[in-house]
Amino acid sequence: MRSTGTLFFIAAIMVLLDFYVYQAVKTVTQPLSERARMYIHFGFWLVSVLTIFSLLAFPFVPALQQSKIFRNYVFAVLAGLFIAKLIATTIFLVDDVRRGSWWALVNIYKKTGGQSLGDGGMVSRSVFLSWIGLGLGSTLFGTMLWGFKNKYNYQVKKIKLSFPNLPAAFEGLKLVQISDVHSGSLQDVKEVNKGIDLILAQNPDLIFFTGDLVNDRATEMEPLKNSFARLKAPLGVYSSLGNHDYGDYVQWPSAAEKQANLQALMQTHKDMGWQLLMNENKVLERNGEKIAVLGIENWGAKGRFPKYGKMEEAVKGTEDIPFKLLLSHDPSHWDAQVKKEYPDIDIMFSGHTHGMQFGLENPYFKWSPVKWMYKQWAGLYEDGAQKLYVNRGFGFIGYPGRVGIMPEITVIEFSRA
Repeated sequence: MRSTGTLFFIAAIMVLLDFYVYQAVKTVTQPLSERARMYIHFGFWLVSVLTIFSLLAFPFVPALQQSKIFRNYVFAVLAGLFIAKLIATTIFLVDDVRRGSWWALVNIYKKTGGQSLGDGGMVSRSVFLSWIGLGLGSTLFGTMLWGFKNKYNYQVKKIKLSFPNLPAAFEGLKLVQISDVHSGSLQDVKEVNKGIDLILAQNPDLIFFTGDLVNDRATEMEPLKNSFARLKAPLGVYSSLGNHDYGDYVQWPSAAEKQANLQALMQTHKDMGWQLLMNENKVLERNGEKIAVLGIENWGAKGRFPKYGKMEEAVKGTEDIPFKLLLSHDPSHWDAQVKKEYPDIDIMFSGHTHGMQFGLENPYFKWSPVKWMYKQWAGLYEDGAQKLYVNRGFGFIGYPGRVGIMPEITVIEFSRA
């Protein structure tokens, strides 16, 4: 009931935005012929009505809830329209403040005897600001539509890291990390397999997966299980759980069914040949020298994300291992606990943020709105001897696309400093 009420509230806001944006549409279409204005105005309200109808129908139509196309694309379009109109409205508010201020100034001046400031009626809307508002909103919406084509545009990011305490036997170790598959969103198995091929083409010694294999349900992996089972590496494939893997965002009929879903997901990792690390570790050995791979359950420093992880259990038995790698889904764990209490963790691998699937990035600069929520949100971070790598995600959720922040396959080559 609460979620339905939220949808009605959002729909009411969208109606208000529609009426406000429509005023600007009328302003910029004034020079056009009556027929052209009629078509544009009709098209505007047709899209608006269909948008609100789709939003309100979702809770009551099971077919829509089960449709990946509707959940991925239609909801993305709805969200894009909402944000675009919100941005346009911000510009229109500037115009209305201008108009209101001028109207007040004229009327005050008239009351004091002045006669030279012109008409005291409401100043007409600015065609220029109306075009600016509509242009910015349309540009953002168009950019989001363009981003649909990037959801399988996997980028291989290669970096080299040096550590003075890396055992000599592991010199040149090549590791591939992926994260945040979100299999419930992926539809094109052929494209996913291209991503798997890219991973295997790196010839990694070791593969890490750092959580969120599914959106909610273990069954989401059924169409993709064989694809991800292809991932093999001489030293193994190791994985951890993310916040979405626990089914916390689904209203389960019972606690037992929720637990059964988690057990099924854990079995999926095993069936694919992945070693799921649940607050535990695995010691890898080469030529008599050792490194430790640790993995914990999801541990988030943000209030809405649970702390299932238990570092004290994950580190047991690794006290004498000279080099430690940690799989922990949420990068906020690094500042909140790992750096403070476990300074012997050499490098932590995370995902979770997806880089918000939206931002700007080049070799000299990276930005995404997610930086306002997460201090470490994409790429490599260092503090003293410790390092953190945040993968931008293999899949997507919510918005079925990528703008600026592409899906990532990370390749890290280790050497001795």
